[in-house]
Amino acid sequence: MRILVVEDELHLSEALSHILKKNNYTVDVANDGETGLDNALSGIYDVIVLDIMLPKTDGITVLKTLRSEGFDTPVILLTAKNEISDKVLGLDSGADDYLAKPFNTEELLARIRALGRRRGEIVSNTNTISYGDITLNTSSLKLTAGSSEITLTLKESELLEHLMLHKEIVCSKEQIIEKLWGFDSEAESNHVEVYISFLRKKLAFVHSKVSINTVRGVGYTLSE
Repeated sequence: MRILVVEDELHLSEALSHILKKNNYTVDVANDGETGLDNALSGIYDVIVLDIMLPKTDGITVLKTLRSEGFDTPVILLTAKNEISDKVLGLDSGADDYLAKPFNTEELLARIRALGRRRGEIVSNTNTISYGDITLNTSSLKLTAGSSEITLTLKESELLEHLMLHKEIVCSKEQIIEKLWGFDSEAESNHVEVYISFLRKKLAFVHSKVSINTVRGVGYTLSE
């Protein structure tokens, strides 16, 4: 799971990054609202931890922009302890949850896990994601449709998971590269094309009605 932390207090953002990475999350950090919004609009994150008071662009504006652009990435707002009005405004603006500072890191981790399960439509106590007639087990890497089953490679599983979690939007090649290989990767668009081809063949193998559609010049999206 990839998490974006948008927090201008350096000691807090560094501490959150350390704790999340220690719990096996991939973490990116932005220290102002403008950078945070740019990162969030990449569509590669599973959960966003967003402070309200930020330089350049405040957290509420970031959140409203994200929602107006059609992104439903779960957002946890961080608020000052007694700012009830901020909590109400945040939830009304599309936040999924909020935490008042100072907060317990175990509570933050629990809320991230809960939002991650909701995001991926993950069945209780399993690592399965479903879309249309297919089910992907991200632990065993098995893709099933009806009585048919095939094992994916790790990268194939990660790619299909990304497409399934972002089924309502078009995933660009750049977003996919950042998600699968990282921001500093030398992977190119043809790497994505190769894995898309592999996935299409495996969807056909299990006789799934789900297809990966190419949106020319933009990227890929799933359809039933």
